[in-house]
Amino acid sequence: MNFFDENEPQSVREERFATERAQRRRARKAARLDSRGAHLGAAIVTIALILLGWYGKPVALGIVSGIFLLWFSAALAWAYADGDHGRHALQRAYNITFGWGDGF
Repeated sequence: MNFFDENEPQSVREERFATERAQRRRARKAARLDSRGAHLGAAIVTIALILLGWYGKPVALGIVSGIFLLWFSAALAWAYADGDHGRHALQRAYNITFGWGDGF
């Protein structure tokens, strides 16, 4: 983090913040995404959906799958708004949606 000068003009501060955001974005795009936890989360969701379908719970099946579809769509929109495109955006959205599998 850079030194913060409270007397710094607003335009200089905004330029510095924009530079820092651009550096963080470049670093995030260059970083390799680890999807092991996301794979586990997706497997758990898939098993849960199969069980809901197997036991004839179509309403619950629709609700759970709809929630994850909405979650993935929002994550993908956020990744695109953040400047990611293509495969990297899909990987980020996948990790955001199912990355909670790391907790198991």
